[in-house]
Amino acid sequence: MSVNEESIQSTTHRRTWRDVDLRAVAPFAALALLLIVGALVNPNFISLNNLANVATRSAFIAIIAVGATFVISAGDLDLSVGSMVAFVASLMIIFMNSGVIADPALMLTAAIVFAVAVGGACGLANGLITTVGRIEPFIATLGTMGIYRGLTTWLSQGGAITLREPEIQELYRPAYFGSIFGVPVPIAIILAVTAVAAFILYRTRYGRHVVAVGSNSDVARYSGIAVNRVRTIAFVIQGLCVAVAVLLYVPRLGSTSATTGILWELQAITAVVVGGTALKGGAGRVWGTICGAFILELVGNIMLLSNFISEYLIGAMQGAIIIIAMLVQRSLVRKS
Repeated sequence: MSVNEESIQSTTHRRTWRDVDLRAVAPFAALALLLIVGALVNPNFISLNNLANVATRSAFIAIIAVGATFVISAGDLDLSVGSMVAFVASLMIIFMNSGVIADPALMLTAAIVFAVAVGGACGLANGLITTVGRIEPFIATLGTMGIYRGLTTWLSQGGAITLREPEIQELYRPAYFGSIFGVPVPIAIILAVTAVAAFILYRTRYGRHVVAVGSNSDVARYSGIAVNRVRTIAFVIQGLCVAVAVLLYVPRLGSTSATTGILWELQAITAVVVGGTALKGGAGRVWGTICGAFILELVGNIMLLSNFISEYLIGAMQGAIIIIAMLVQRSLVRKS
């Protein structure tokens, strides 16, 4: 091997470490550091029960953020996910209260299928408005955010929509409060959804197309990739992830209102960015996204257990985190 070849190979190894490995490892390093800080702030923080509770509470944002990883990796953005949660949950509860199916188990099964279908349809609507309508995703999903929130307000008449069927409530309760082999159901669902999403993004042709479209949509189109179809499917995946989050949300509270899911889109986007996915698209890290969701919940948990920062500043801290994450990403790009 010549000197020039050795130099090129060495440079490639260094670039790979800085450009790929460091970004992939950074969220997990930040999570480990946060665990250490939390343990120093309050000894109870590091207990298994507390960490399990934190992971369980992060389930909604984590699952939604998995879908957001696909949308953002494809170069788009979905601001409607919080309103979509409220809308899908409201329709699901109304369906269960309708009594169209007498058997509680069959009613619950039908309601689950119904919620998944509505979530997928909402995602499809966002995708078609963005691609076929040729509207910027920021504007398109800003519009649907208002539509979903307005429809939820209309359905609830400004109040709350509550599940009134006690038998269905009893059947549905373990979906959030139960456990599988000692693992809380929400945590198991997070792992299952993330594993499926990681397989799709990293091991399938569609996943490669998502990254290609996010990197450069024109080049992807010239390469024969159906760009609009790839982007639309990403929005559908986002809608399905919202539906899964709703399936966990409804048994927890058994109620929804027009205020349900407010600012969840900010939290989901923050989790994706903190997890190492580039906001401009072209790279997606599903497991990093889950790590980012845990980091957000841990920050709030530390603030609750300490007396250093008011718990009312959680939203401000989350906003600061996304800015810091973007600055870190930019610095890593410059170094590479």
